[in-house]
Amino acid sequence: MIGVLGRRLRLAVVGGGPGSFIGAMHRTAARLDDRYELVAAAVSSDPGRSVEASMAIGVPADRSYGTALELIEGEAAQSEAPDVVAIMTPNDTHRDYSIAALQQGFDVICDKPMANTAAEGQAVFDAVQESGLVYCLTHNYTGYPMVRQGRAMVAAGELGEIRLVQVEYVQGGKAREDDPDPDGELPWRYDPVRGGPSLVMGDIGTHAHNLVRFISGLEVAELAAEVGTIVPNRLVHDFGGAMLRFDGGARGNFWVTQAAAGVENCLRIRVSGTKGSLEWMQEQPTQLWFRPLDRPAELRTPNGPGTLPLSARASRNVKGHPEGFHEGFATIYSDAAEAIAARRSGGTPDPLAMHFPNAEDGLRGIQFVEAALASSGEGGRWTSVPTP
Repeated sequence: MIGVLGRRLRLAVVGGGPGSFIGAMHRTAARLDDRYELVAAAVSSDPGRSVEASMAIGVPADRSYGTALELIEGEAAQSEAPDVVAIMTPNDTHRDYSIAALQQGFDVICDKPMANTAAEGQAVFDAVQESGLVYCLTHNYTGYPMVRQGRAMVAAGELGEIRLVQVEYVQGGKAREDDPDPDGELPWRYDPVRGGPSLVMGDIGTHAHNLVRFISGLEVAELAAEVGTIVPNRLVHDFGGAMLRFDGGARGNFWVTQAAAGVENCLRIRVSGTKGSLEWMQEQPTQLWFRPLDRPAELRTPNGPGTLPLSARASRNVKGHPEGFHEGFATIYSDAAEAIAARRSGGTPDPLAMHFPNAEDGLRGIQFVEAALASSGEGGRWTSVPTP
């Protein structure tokens, strides 16, 4: 699918080099719907390794760069410059690279979180607003067909007035007590300067918060939180929990951890309204349960009965075939491509494509994390969550 430009979008990637799970995920997502063409790269913090690794993924030598800023400056001078810069580097660089790319006229796709602090996030948000360019944040779980089905059902009033929201993101990768922190050189995720003030909140807490907002359409007004460490002698946060109060009066619960022994990757949400409830779990991504107030429970699946247009647009398979993590990530890239191509051609994007996470979503996520940390630091005091 080439799109309204009549060609693929030219894509430059920053970060995501050898050994990076998320780098390969970004590049795969960009190619899945055939909307992008990789033309330039700087994929490692080591300049020599960056050039070598960029060439290894098929980028020409003259467009393989040693650093991100060299790429952004050098590609701006190309006769066929990239349309988009995709950023998948450590968190502390997201602000600077995003702003540099925007200032050179590039649309931006950035891995979450947008930045490490609300002040840095505000700077990116302001740069996006000033530039008028597209900024997409890869909260990829919002790309699942049944997550979008849930959003569309809430928006259509099928649940009535939303009263309760419960979300959890539970992992077990950091559950071992005999390995509380990495040995040797500290990985960037464990460094509060590079990875942010809370490992668990920045890594998966922002995903859980974004999913709540995406499906329910509600904003968190206040929270009472505890964020800290479960595994003895661990220095970084591996647990966060909060009670939530939403605009309009709904209540919620939020729980994230990376120290639940034996659990793999359980992101789960329940949204309850006056007419019924929705339930979705990432480990069973093709199933959305709708539990009406006075009728038997209904199972919704991709392209099955009751599928709404927003969900159908995110599905690539015929009904009965599973879709998952790669496809959800690709949905975000495809939506961003629609918006970018329309902006560059002067056309109108498909409205169903305009649900990808943006700069406001990114800023609200960081503001939520900072409010949770402030609340936790004061014994769980109810704390207001700022708005952009």
